[in-house]
Amino acid sequence: MTTETPSPASAPSPASASSTASLSKAETAYRWIRERVADQTYQPGHKLVLAQIALALDTSVVPVREAIRRLEADGLVTFERNVGARVAMVDQGSYAQSMDTVAILEGAAVAQAKDHLGAADLDAAEEINDRMRVLLTDFEPSEFTRLNHEFHEALYRRCPNERLCTLVGLEWDRLSHLRDSTFSFVPERALESVEEHSRIVALIRARASAQEIERAVREHRSATLHCYQNLQMTTASTTEPRKDKS
Repeated sequence: MTTETPSPASAPSPASASSTASLSKAETAYRWIRERVADQTYQPGHKLVLAQIALALDTSVVPVREAIRRLEADGLVTFERNVGARVAMVDQGSYAQSMDTVAILEGAAVAQAKDHLGAADLDAAEEINDRMRVLLTDFEPSEFTRLNHEFHEALYRRCPNERLCTLVGLEWDRLSHLRDSTFSFVPERALESVEEHSRIVALIRARASAQEIERAVREHRSATLHCYQNLQMTTASTTEPRKDKS
């Protein structure tokens, strides 16, 4: 096993450096690594070498180590003694839990955002949804998923509760890590998803109650999970070996 040897440039900042600057470097490292986990530049099982990341960010290993700890708490990274930090592996249970979590958190976030979404925001969301609708004729799951994320972000990002908004974004990152595109498994869900998007925007334009909007968003997110789970159950039942009745 190789030992990481920090270069002189990776030495901790002098004590006189402001705590704000230190926190800024840790936040930068956190976001930098998180983005690479989300877009699968760092795939499940990838070893995160602190010295290499510090070199790429032109900083010391101290803020990188802090970022790794945060990512471990988020469930995106695992740490094994004598092995180090690795991008967390994928499992079906985590995917279902993240989908459930997104349904709850995003429903609440969009409900809170409803009074802060202007006509321009809703027009932008509908424009994204129109591009998704066009893709239905020549379906491309990855691009559809990317636009799907853009659509949802256009609505929940106006949530005045910054902590809630951050949590929604984090769970979206976890989903990107756990599954590149759910729609590649259940393409038939894509049309339903686009229609539900239109309904959600219409509810916000009509100034529906926060409860009605939250329920619509939550049911929309849950429907995709249920569709995927039904597929998994069907696949499992058809591939299960038959018992010999002789």
